[in-house]
Parts: sequence; C-alpha cells; structure tokens
Amino acid sequence: QLCTNPPFCSSKSNNTQTQGFTNLLPVPNPPPLSSFHPLLQISHDLVLNDLNLQITKERMFEVEDVNCISIDWSSGSRCQYSQASNNIRVVGAEVAYFINEQYGYSPSKVHFIAHSLGAHAAGETGRRRSGLGRITGLDPAEPYFQGTPIEVRLDKTDAAFVDIIHTDSGPMVPDLGFGMSQAIGHLDFYPNGGIQMPGCKKNLVSRAIDIDGIWQGTVNYVACNHLRSFKYYFDSIISPDGFLGYTCASYDIFQTENCFPCPNGGCPQMGHYADKFKDRVTSGIQKLYLNTGEATNFARWRYKVSVAISGKSEVSGYINIALYGAGGNTKQYEIVRGTLKPGKTYANFTDVELNVGTITKVKFLWNIDVVNPTLPTLGAATVTVQAGENGNVYVYLLSTLPC
Repeated sequence: QLCTNPPFCSSKSNNTQTQGFTNLLPVPNPPPLSSFHPLLQISHDLVLNDLNLQITKERMFEVEDVNCISIDWSSGSRCQYSQASNNIRVVGAEVAYFINEQYGYSPSKVHFIAHSLGAHAAGETGRRRSGLGRITGLDPAEPYFQGTPIEVRLDKTDAAFVDIIHTDSGPMVPDLGFGMSQAIGHLDFYPNGGIQMPGCKKNLVSRAIDIDGIWQGTVNYVACNHLRSFKYYFDSIISPDGFLGYTCASYDIFQTENCFPCPNGGCPQMGHYADKFKDRVTSGIQKLYLNTGEATNFARWRYKVSVAISGKSEVSGYINIALYGAGGNTKQYEIVRGTLKPGKTYANFTDVELNVGTITKVKFLWNIDVVNPTLPTLGAATVTVQAGENGNVYVYLLSTLPC
C-alpha cells in the first residue's frame, strides 16, 4: 500500500481512544463514526507531521463535535517531488473509495483540510467523488500545478465550497515560492499579499532549478511561508470573529481606501469559519486580502485612524494611537512619522491585535525627533476611528498638548 503509515480516526467523544489503521482498502473493523457529525479529514505531506495534525484535531474538538480522520501519506510524499506530485492520484483515489465504500458517509458532510500537495490530493478525491461539502486548500503546491487544467489540480468544482489560503505564492525561481498564486477556489485569501509572511525570513535568491533538489532541502528554512497557511488556519479555529478578508483586486489596492470597510453583507473570514460565507459566494472567484501578526495569535482587526492636527507650528516627529474598548485595549500604533503640520489631517490603516469592540477611548501620543528648546505644542483637534468589520465611526475631540 502507498499509505503504509496509519491514518488516525477519532471524534470528540472518543478523543482519548484514537484508532489507527494501516490502509484504506478495505478496513475489516472500521472505527465507529457518528453519521450525525461532520467528517473532517486532514491531509499532510512533506512539511506537516503527526504533531501538527494532533494539535489541530484537539483544537477542533474545543469548538465543535466532529469525526476526525488524519490521512498520513508520508510514504508517498517524502520522496522526490516529481514522484510525490504523481502519488496524489493514488491518494485521492483511495480516499474517494474510503468515503464511498468503507463508511458510506454522505459526501456533503465531508470537509478536507489539506496542505500543499495534499490540497491537490483532496482535489483528486473531489473529482472522483462528486458532492464533497468543502475543501480547504492550505497553500496548494505550485510546481507542476500552476496554470494546468482543472482536472490536474485542486479547483472550485471539486467541492460545494472551496476556500484557499495563499502564503508562499512568489515565483519558484528566484523566490523559492512553493505555493500557487493562481486563484482556484470560491474564496482565495492572500494574507499579507500572499508572498512574504511577517515573522518569516525572506528566502535567499536561489540559482537552483532542480525542483527535486530544492524540495528535499527546504523543510526548516524555506517552508516558513509555506507552513504559515496551516498556522493561520490553526489560530482561526479559536478566533471566530478574526481574520476578516477584504475583497480587492490586489494587495496594493487593499492598502488604499478602495476596499474598506466591509460591505453591508460583511467580510468572509479566512480559515475555519470561511464557510459562514458559502451561501453568498458567486460563480466567479473572489480574491481577498488581510494582514496578520508575526507570531501566534496571528489574527488582526483592521481600523482606519484619521488625526486632524492642531498647534501653532509644524514639527518633525511622529504620532501614535492606542484604542480602548469593551474588548480591551491595544498597544500603541504609529499613524504618521515626518513633518507634522497643524491644520492637516493624517490617515492610516492599522491592524490591531484584538477586537476592541465598541471604542470607548482613544489615547493620542506624539513626540518630536529632535530636541526643540522652544517647547512646541501639538495636538489632535479630532481623532476619527472607523472599524473595518462593520464600518462604525467613532469621533473624539482632543486638546493641544506640549511635547
């Protein structure tokens, strides 16, 4: 059998009695699954291991009752990339059989969470077994799949709802980007632009062109961006109101006002709760952008802050803002740095570390870059804060303060 290492099957009620079996064709005494609960299947490849799957399963059980099957096909993925990319056909076929014949499970209840090559294996399952409920593709692998026909790769036709998280979508050469940049789902999320993730060192320019050689030597170094998709999904499970994605044509446009705030229908959420939006997806592909933090917890909430400056003379310095609300208070975030001119309004977007909720107070701080013996005064005539989630606007009147 290709899948010589055991998949693991469990549910919330028997999490302490996880059962393994050594292949998918057939299982004489399959572990019991409740037909009333969704079936969650998690597939890894070269860079995800059993620990990643175990902690994901345990976090999932914190929020809902599901049947969980971890598909370990490492014997078919930890080889030369060219061979591993072909092995997904066998994996996809076996899993399709497993859904059809082994359990007779309703495919509409099946949700695949699959990383890299595993995402395309999930697509192969969906192609062979129509009617799958959902496939979440975590940075689907790019080499041999980007720009190919839909029969070759994961596509939005492979399940009723397909959501994608792109975190390593730079070109393979010279950036060593392993993930696809092509939008292939109903909702395609590009956190931080989808190429370079905060907290990951930028990949060195590579002169290598042998994909097999690159693949086997990059697990610890190059895989940081590639693995972020999994870590974002992991964090999203316990962030039911975080990771809002804004529909935009590009990441550059996302940085402007054109994609802010969320429309009346709300913004889709990247990760586990993306399917809340599944009934509102169109037949086309929707690209969404957002920013994340550098380390767990990765979720961020977006606000637009505008500061109207008051004072007698311009100074060189910076302005920081902190938000206070029902959900807590944020750290300080820089709104502008440079020459500060009274009478001018400065605006910037800030992605904060918590959902402040209803804003009750704004802290305004400013400082000058160099010592000024004249003790200039500067303040904010008004501070206006708009929440990205619902468009609510909060306006505060402040006073002029000496440095």
